[in-house]
Amino acid sequence: MSSFYTNDTLERCLRDILDVIKPLLGDVTTRYQIINEFKAVVESVESLRGATVEPFGSFVSNLYTRWGDLDISIEIPCGSLVSSAGKKSKQKFLRDVLKVLRSRGGVRNLEFIPNARVPLLIFVSNHQNISCDISISNLLGQIKSKFLLWITQIDERFRDMVLLIKEWAKSQQINDPKTGTLNSYSLCMLVIFHFQTCEPAILPPLHEIYAGNIVDDLTGSRVTAERNIQDTCTANIERYKRNRFGNVNKSSLSELFISFFQKFSRINMMALEQAICTYTGRWEHKRSNAKWTKTYPLLVEDPFERPENAARAVSMRQLIKISEAFERTYFKLVSSRDRNLLISSLVRPHISSELNTGTPHGNPISLHGGSGRYPPLLSRAVPPVQNQVRNMRYETNPSPMRYETNRYETNPSPMRYETNPSPSVPSRRPGSATHVQGGQQVWKPKYSAR
Repeated sequence: MSSFYTNDTLERCLRDILDVIKPLLGDVTTRYQIINEFKAVVESVESLRGATVEPFGSFVSNLYTRWGDLDISIEIPCGSLVSSAGKKSKQKFLRDVLKVLRSRGGVRNLEFIPNARVPLLIFVSNHQNISCDISISNLLGQIKSKFLLWITQIDERFRDMVLLIKEWAKSQQINDPKTGTLNSYSLCMLVIFHFQTCEPAILPPLHEIYAGNIVDDLTGSRVTAERNIQDTCTANIERYKRNRFGNVNKSSLSELFISFFQKFSRINMMALEQAICTYTGRWEHKRSNAKWTKTYPLLVEDPFERPENAARAVSMRQLIKISEAFERTYFKLVSSRDRNLLISSLVRPHISSELNTGTPHGNPISLHGGSGRYPPLLSRAVPPVQNQVRNMRYETNPSPMRYETNRYETNPSPMRYETNPSPSVPSRRPGSATHVQGGQQVWKPKYSAR
């Protein structure tokens, strides 16, 4: 009886947390505004003439919260081929962007990290204080983002779990690779691994979705390489979804949440001898695998860039802290019935305060009217733009910026998002809206809850 009561209390807490942290319409449009403004910056950089501005990361995979970072790649033109810009060239391009940003303003906390594995330019936008990470020719990051988006279509609980775990990790101060803790990408890998190793499994080993090593397959024609990866993944995902109906995992979100913390509560001990491998969907012994030549406190293999470690920034000292956070949270989840105590252990103070005081935060965007057995009010689905937009590319050429759709959308009708349509011949589509910005008409899709 007590277990049922606790799970029921926790289930409601998790749904309430999701209702607060999932993006609202304004969060989506703000990110588009930031991307548009950054596009104008890139257009003014002479060395980047003809480059495209392409978002990726959690915004594209739809695994971001209202306060999530925004990742943007500046794709250097290379004809029809995958860009092969070297590290020094990337550093130079980012320095050129840095100069323009400093002169234009509108951002703060500019930070240039030239010697990172992937050179980065980081700033905080004045729009909702969203942190932006800028990289050069990060096609691999874009493909990873799309792959995670496709995985969300296998089971909606995956997105909910990722959002909850990312917020929990922030509340525990273990979601910052700069301090030797977990980055958000490795947290996604932990959730995937949990969904692969629960009984029955919710997700397959990732080699069943794509058997190759994506980093090695992004060569030659960019269009051809992306299409081959996309076609392979969609066919295998559909096959997996067709074949799993006889053995479906029906665990509630709270049950999956508790078992997640139970599974990783001794992660520091497990990590001594074993690696987390989502490609095979199981723990792998480090010593028996010759591909892992470096020694890390925690090894979470990147399934798209094998044998790289997605958790390479984690230090031994911080791994102990991470393990203690898992263990401490697991104990609270199975022992506490107090709603306020549960919430305070899972989210940051400002979110906890909002949940405990009932402060209104906006209307949820929902496409599916809830998640089955839970009321629609407690479940926010994928924002409409994430369903319609997949291959987002912002041209810095005079041609209009377009968002192309593809086979993974849930609403197959195409949508174009144009920044500078001709005033005399408007290309307005049904359900769109317009406003004047900087003396020009800007057409934007109109979103509505369905």
